Amino acid sequence: MDIRSAQRLAWENKQDKGFNTTDVPLEFGLLTAEVGEAFTAWRKQLPDYGEELADVFLYLTALAEMSGIDLETEVERKIAKNRERVYTRDARGVLHRVEGDGS
Repeated sequence: MDIRSAQRLAWENKQDKGFNTTDVPLEFGLLTAEVGEAFTAWRKQLPDYGEELADVFLYLTALAEMSGIDLETEVERKIAKNRERVYTRDARGVLHRVEGDGS
């Protein structure tokens, strides 16, 4: 399944179930809660860690749809941008970008 299809299906599920489809701040809050649940599952090595990551993805794709953003296109663009960036480590081992755009 591609990102665009997942985005559409996540959105359709929200509509079909009567979930939030208009309140962007609420959706960010729900997404943040899902990230917290995924972190807890990872930290406790729970078997549903993958499912929690899937929840994060579904909330993110629905938020993109709610905001009129084609997430697949944005991900492709961001990956291309990241490929062009060059990093170097400082004396403490911290990475710093030395080439690439300013964003």
